[in-house]
Amino acid sequence: MSRHDETTYVRPLGLISGAAAQSMYEVGQAVPLAGGPLAFTHGEVITRGESGKMQRSIRPVSDLNKRNSETADTKTAAVSACLTRLRETRGLFAGIAVSGAGGQPRVMGIVNVTPDSFSDGGDYADADAAVTHGRALYAAGADLIDIGGESTRPGAEPVCVDEELARVMPVVTGLAGDGVPVSIDTRSATVMREAIAAGARIVNDVSALQADPDALDVVAADDASVILMHMQGLPETMQDEPRYDDVVLDVYDMLARRVAACEAAGMARSRICVDPGIGFGKTVDHNLALISALAIFQGLGCAVAIGVSRKSFIDAVVGPAAAENRLAGSLAAMLVALDQGAHIVRVHDVAETAQAVAMWRQAQDGIYRP
Repeated sequence: MSRHDETTYVRPLGLISGAAAQSMYEVGQAVPLAGGPLAFTHGEVITRGESGKMQRSIRPVSDLNKRNSETADTKTAAVSACLTRLRETRGLFAGIAVSGAGGQPRVMGIVNVTPDSFSDGGDYADADAAVTHGRALYAAGADLIDIGGESTRPGAEPVCVDEELARVMPVVTGLAGDGVPVSIDTRSATVMREAIAAGARIVNDVSALQADPDALDVVAADDASVILMHMQGLPETMQDEPRYDDVVLDVYDMLARRVAACEAAGMARSRICVDPGIGFGKTVDHNLALISALAIFQGLGCAVAIGVSRKSFIDAVVGPAAAENRLAGSLAAMLVALDQGAHIVRVHDVAETAQAVAMWRQAQDGIYRP
C-alpha cells in the first residue's frame, strides 16, 4: 500500500492555558489551539491506512515544526497542513467571536418546539411559550438560540415539512425579530430556506446536509453558517448496535468529507462548525472517547460544537436519573469539552452553564477580568 492510501491526523496533547500557555508559546514549546486561550505542547501523529493499520507517535510541537521545515515527504506535508489548521484563529462564526480577540466559548440554548423531544418534549410546543422560553434563555446568558421542530432522539419518527414549518417559523420570526442570534435545527432544505429568510443565522443539521439533496445548495447560496453534525444511521435506528473501526478517526473522516463538500459548494471554513454528534449512533464508550479527544477535530480548521446536555450516556456513568436531573453530569462533560477547545456548547440549562463557562474562563486565565 502506498503513502497515498494513508490518512494522517494530529491529536493535540499537553493542553495548557493562561500564563503557562503564553510563556511556552513564546519559546516555541507550545502552539495555540485555534487561536487560544488554550495551547498544546505535544501532538500525537496518527497514520491510518485503508487496511486499518495504524501508526502512532507522540512528539513535542518543537520537533513537529522542525521536521516540517526540513523535510517534504507526503506524511510530513500532511502533518504540516494539520498543524496549520490546528493553530489558526477561528475568529467569528455567524458574527459571534469564538476565538481570538474577544473570543470565548459560546452557549447555545435549546428550544424544542416538539411534543416528543427526549428532555423537554411538549414543554414548549406552543409557539408563544417557545418564544418566551427563548427570550428567557437569551436573558440568562445564551449567546444564540437553537430552534428545532423535529425530535431526533433515538427512535424518533420523521415529521412532515408542513408540520415542522408550522412549529418553528413563528418562533424563528419572533426571536430573530428581537435581535436574538437564531439557529434552525433541521434536516429539511425547505425549512432551512424559510428560516434563513426569516432571520436565522445558522443551520444546525444532524445529518451534516446529507438528508435532503437540496440542503447543501440552500445553505451555500446564502450567507448563513452551518453546524455539520456526525450521525451514524437515522434517528429511528441509530442506537441499534453502532460500530466503528476507530470512533474518533471515523467521525473525523466523515466530517472532513462534509467540510470538503461545503468548500466545493463555495463555503468558506469560517462559515462551518463541526459537531461529533454525542449520542447519535454511539455507545457510552464512543461518547466518552469523542469528548476526551475533542481537540483532534480542530484539525478540520473549523469551529467545534458539542452537545452533551442531559443525554442518557450520563446515566451509565452516574446512575439512572430523569433527563432534567442530569445537570451535574452535563456540566462535568461540558467542562472536559471546554478543556479540549470546544467553541460552542449546546445546552438546556443555560443559566447554570453560562455560570460554569464564565468561571472556567476566568480560572483558565488566572486573572479576574470584569
